[in-house]
Amino acid sequence: MVNAKAGTSEEDNQPPPISQPGTYTLETVSIGCKIYVRRPVYGAEDEVRKAEILSIRDRPKSIYGEILAQQVHPADKFDYYIHWVDFNKRLDEWVAGSRLVLTRELEWPKPKPPPVVGKKEHTSKANAHRTNSLLKKATHGAAASAGSPAPSSLKRKAAFEESRDSQPDDGEGEETDGEVAKAVDPRKGPTVFSKEQEIEKLRHSGSMTQSVHEIARVKNLNRLQIGKHEVEAWYFSPYPVEYSHLPLIYICEFCLSYFPTPKMFSRHRQKCTLLHPPGNEIYRHEDISVFEIDGKRQLTWCRNLSLLSKCFLDHKTLYYDVQPFLYYIMTTRDDHGCHIIGYFSKEKESADSYNVACILTLPQHQRHGYGKLLIEFSYELSKREGKTGSPEKPLSDLGLLGYRAYWIETIVELLLTIPAGEDISVEEIAQKTSITPNDVQWTCQTFEMLKNYRNSHVIHLTDSIKERYEKTLKKRKRRIVPSALQWKPPSFTREQLRFGW
Repeated sequence: MVNAKAGTSEEDNQPPPISQPGTYTLETVSIGCKIYVRRPVYGAEDEVRKAEILSIRDRPKSIYGEILAQQVHPADKFDYYIHWVDFNKRLDEWVAGSRLVLTRELEWPKPKPPPVVGKKEHTSKANAHRTNSLLKKATHGAAASAGSPAPSSLKRKAAFEESRDSQPDDGEGEETDGEVAKAVDPRKGPTVFSKEQEIEKLRHSGSMTQSVHEIARVKNLNRLQIGKHEVEAWYFSPYPVEYSHLPLIYICEFCLSYFPTPKMFSRHRQKCTLLHPPGNEIYRHEDISVFEIDGKRQLTWCRNLSLLSKCFLDHKTLYYDVQPFLYYIMTTRDDHGCHIIGYFSKEKESADSYNVACILTLPQHQRHGYGKLLIEFSYELSKREGKTGSPEKPLSDLGLLGYRAYWIETIVELLLTIPAGEDISVEEIAQKTSITPNDVQWTCQTFEMLKNYRNSHVIHLTDSIKERYEKTLKKRKRRIVPSALQWKPPSFTREQLRFGW
């Protein structure tokens, strides 16, 4: 047994096999390989960076945008979904075969260890497969048909990958989903949850599944045109399969309907009468307006919003069940209407005292202070309710940065107004700011503001924290004006809180 374990560890420590230029061709490149790819740089020459191939597909052909055969480069017969090494996942993209650099070395994936044959493993594999089937059934409606098609010549993978164990098909179209999940990361197995755990997690909280492989699909959209802005999708979103892989999708910025061609979009714009989100305007100050929308009353609009949001959110699985939520849409007003810049959703009745279920600032409006304005508005609603609130976890990387910046700024602003010699506790800070005591304590610990003085903890504001607060105060141009908020906390009966189709 000791020798077997030692041999396994030695195999894990072995470097991956590397092929030198000229010893491989484009046809032999398979999923899991790391190869150098040309990356366009605006205003400069293309740079060459290493990327890992996550999926391969035939060059897409859409009924809305066909590609003529004579226009296709011979090397562009297949498209490759790549992850740039040492870059964020949101930069993953589909690239043509002509962008792969064959004059650099190619790193092959590490060979898989031989499976241990035994009754115990067979039982665990059967249970895992049965559990995965339940998970796939639970999320089958999300995007079962939107996965990337496998390329027609995947026989080349057989020379470099060991044969996989065959799994029985249950007749629900789940075999395709399993192949897509394996294509995303063929080296790691799926995280297994029991049926009871998964059903318990399937609460109305914006996070519809805990299984990463059910949501970590390859990106299926390229670019979106929203009003006068054209943005690139970051992640997979379960739009209809016929919209997948189009070069550009047109989205109406008022009703959020989506169209594959400019002609269809222009015809819709001539008929669309919406000039603002279909809800009640509860806040107006300068050019900023906020609308409150009940997901049960505006099903189509909120579902379109969820589809759009999923293009830029990976840690949530936004789905079509929008009835348990209230949506607060922040817009900018001009002569042409109210243009959406971001939103947050909130449960009508949260068992965990969450004041935000999902929050997003559209990419074209980021780095303008709107994210912090949305966060401040959510806490202003909590103050009107007389409660403390916290965003639903987990937060995305950008969401965590935004909340951490708001928390430290709000806490320091409150502490600077307290007269010298007067005491204040964490609970009192939470009551005045509507930030939960746990978030207050976490922020103070993160910025090293908690000190031990005479066997008790005190909050200490250093000069660096004060300087940082003053710099932030000079940059912030927009704040929520409480007097401009015309809103009363909504109350729902038990029958109104019954969610169903």
